[in-house]
Amino acid sequence: MSYPRRAFTLIELLVVIAIIAVLIGLLLPAVQKVREAASRLKCTNNLKQIGVAMHGYHSRMDRFPDGYTSGAPVRNGEGTGPGWGWAAQLLPDLEQDNVAKSINYNLDIANSFNAAARVQVLPVFLCPSDSPGVTNFNSVSAGGSTICSVAFANYVGVGGTFEVTAYPDTGNGVLYRNSRIKVLGITDGTSSTLMVGERTFKKSPQTTWVGAVTGSTNPPLNPANDSEGPPTLCLTNTGTAADGRVPNNPLDHVEDTNSNHTQGVNFLFCDGSVRPIQNTISPATWEALGTRAGGEVVGADY
Repeated sequence: MSYPRRAFTLIELLVVIAIIAVLIGLLLPAVQKVREAASRLKCTNNLKQIGVAMHGYHSRMDRFPDGYTSGAPVRNGEGTGPGWGWAAQLLPDLEQDNVAKSINYNLDIANSFNAAARVQVLPVFLCPSDSPGVTNFNSVSAGGSTICSVAFANYVGVGGTFEVTAYPDTGNGVLYRNSRIKVLGITDGTSSTLMVGERTFKKSPQTTWVGAVTGSTNPPLNPANDSEGPPTLCLTNTGTAADGRVPNNPLDHVEDTNSNHTQGVNFLFCDGSVRPIQNTISPATWEALGTRAGGEVVGADY
């Protein structure tokens, strides 16, 4: 004896679909949290590798690399090149010997000899929480003409308190023009002095591991702000406490630090440790962390 097969009614089908939709809605945030946790861990590992490379470089050269290397006619004057940044100088210590060997560090970044090297996209300099959608960008002059194309990156060196555009040679941090700082020169303590931090494409689209492209400008995203100079392509500064330029601030300066991580912005400290700086850090503590020998009392709010 056979019995007729019973099909789902429309109401039953809709109920099943609704249940599946609810389950997906509950699951999606959890998946996103796991994905972000993995991206944050990868970003932290990138910065730890950079920290190991920094200290490897210091062991070989008895100093940390320059924020970037450039001549200048006068102190804090316009750079004359070649412009290679701290990250470019670290390439041999980051197992990027082939890229390093393809660079002539005595020639300007924009020199045609360096055309292949300067557009190399290197994963160690990219935060996976950022999705720039580009691998290279055109570095331009104040007049808007293209100087050369360079690879995008997410990590910048900390030059200290002062604007790296206006005061490239007077940084009170660790990485500025021709800096050559030794561990012994970081009297504030390596565990409380910033070295490298993050920037995202959305707020800082002209960031590169290559260095400070000679004669370039870094256009503002906010028309109310001024254009910045070549140093901001690879460096940042904290500003004074009165400036309020803490990580992820709403001021829209292209040279400031920011990230897509929910817990704050990841930073490499001079002792090689990597810690997130919370968006709620006080401006006074933020300024103090940027100096190498300021003698400030660093707050515990980070």
